[in-house]
Amino acid sequence: MVTQKLFLACLPFAGGGAAFFREWEKTDIPKVTVLPVQLPGREERFLDEPFTQVSDAVAELTPKIVSAAGEGAAIALFGHSLGAVLAYEIARELERTGHPGLRHLFVSGSPAPHDGRTERATGLPDEEFLAGVQRFAGYRHEAFDDPDMVEVLLPTLRADVEMHENYRATGTEPLSVPVTALRGEHDELVSREQAEQWAEVTRGPFTYQELPGGHMYLVDEAERVLRTVAGSPACD
Repeated sequence: MVTQKLFLACLPFAGGGAAFFREWEKTDIPKVTVLPVQLPGREERFLDEPFTQVSDAVAELTPKIVSAAGEGAAIALFGHSLGAVLAYEIARELERTGHPGLRHLFVSGSPAPHDGRTERATGLPDEEFLAGVQRFAGYRHEAFDDPDMVEVLLPTLRADVEMHENYRATGTEPLSVPVTALRGEHDELVSREQAEQWAEVTRGPFTYQELPGGHMYLVDEAERVLRTVAGSPACD
C-alpha cells in the first residue's frame, strides 16, 4: 500500500514568519511535506496590512492552505502559541466546509483555546510592550536589540499580539480529527495541565507529548517535531 504524503501547514508564533518553518523544509522526513504559511506584514508580505482579528486570518489563510496542498491532499495543521489558535480555527473551518483532507491538528506551546489570555501587552508603550512580549514568549529576538529593526517590526508584532489577546474561540463543538498537544518540558508559560485541556476540543483521539526545552523548544527540536508528525496516524 502506498502511503499518501502529508502536507503539514505550519502557522507561526507572534512576530514570526514563514522563514522559520522554511528551515524545517531542510529536514529529511519523507512522509511529511512542510508547508510554511505566511502571514501579512512580514518578509515577502511586508507591505500587506497585518491581521488583528483571528477571523480575518482564517478567512484568508484557509483557502490558501488548501490550494497550496492541492486537490485531495492530506493536510495536517501545526501552530505554536498564536499559531496554535490559528491552526485550531482553520481546522474548525475545514471541518465546517467539509474538506475531506484534514487529518490531524498539532498544537504547541498554548493553553486550550477557551482559556483566553489574562495578562495583556496591547496598548503599552514600546519598551513595556516589548518587555511584556518577552515575558509571554519566553525569549527575546535579537532583532529587538536594534532600534531600527524595532521600528520596522513593531507594528506587525503589535498586530499579532492584539490578535492573540483579543481572540475568543468561535464555538464549542468539538472537532472530529485527532489532536496532539506539544509542550517543552520546562515551559514556564504553559503548564502541562493547560496543554492537556486541548483534549476537550476533539471527539477523536488526543495525545500529549513533551519535548526537551522551554516554551520555544521548537527552535532546537524541529526534527523531533516532524518525527512526531510522521509517527502519528495522520501519516498512516
